[in-house]
Amino acid sequence: MKNYTTRKRSTPLFIMFLVLTSCLGYGQHEAFEFEFGSENTWENMLAGKADEASPIKWINVNTVKEGWTVRDDGVLVNLGHPLGVVRSEKQYENFILHVEWRHMEAGGNSGIFAWSSADPKGSSPLPDGVEIQMLELDWVNIHAKDGVPQPIAYVHGEVWGVGGVVTTPDNPRGERSKSLENRCKGKGEWNTYDVVCVDGVIKLAVNGKFVNGISKATQKKGYLCLESEGAEIHFRNLKVIELPPGVNSAEQIAPLLSN
Repeated sequence: MKNYTTRKRSTPLFIMFLVLTSCLGYGQHEAFEFEFGSENTWENMLAGKADEASPIKWINVNTVKEGWTVRDDGVLVNLGHPLGVVRSEKQYENFILHVEWRHMEAGGNSGIFAWSSADPKGSSPLPDGVEIQMLELDWVNIHAKDGVPQPIAYVHGEVWGVGGVVTTPDNPRGERSKSLENRCKGKGEWNTYDVVCVDGVIKLAVNGKFVNGISKATQKKGYLCLESEGAEIHFRNLKVIELPPGVNSAEQIAPLLSN
């Protein structure tokens, strides 16, 4: 596993650098990659070959190398600046995703994109796909409107199509699907997401219980993206188990990118 270690530096100067890169768009052509997490196949799992997992390679889309560190303990640290994503080297169609995450700042914002083209368009730093939201619990209070906190539905695993990808929400909040139950833990505590993605349907379990999902995604094969969105977040134990493929039309598959 490749390990990009971030050495100690003057915090104010580093934060200023990250803010400038976010505002000026630097880093979007910076070439870097790292290995984090693992992938295996359903066939291997059934055959008792869990040890034949392969590392997942992540490729920069529009962030900076300084923003990502794979520590010796296997935790991936993202500092949150600039806004953007890194993407998986390969596309995934039907799969099970396990990932653990924790925010290190009150009101932190991040997420994972499934079935993405990993190719932001226009002025947006974020790509299309199905976003699986990761917000820290205090987000609803920090972003209160006229003293009224935002709906708690924001923080515990909203799922919805973005960037032109359309989905049908299980539990509608407009075009988004909100969780039926708030199961997320706060700043500094680890949360677990188990995500089952099959034939345009996504079901999300938060900390051991299925509470949300979408169906009829108009794009159902593409890249996974990890999001950098303004606050430090940690990821660990990311695992992908690929399931048998389905039947897709060309319009339902994200364009292939060169690696």
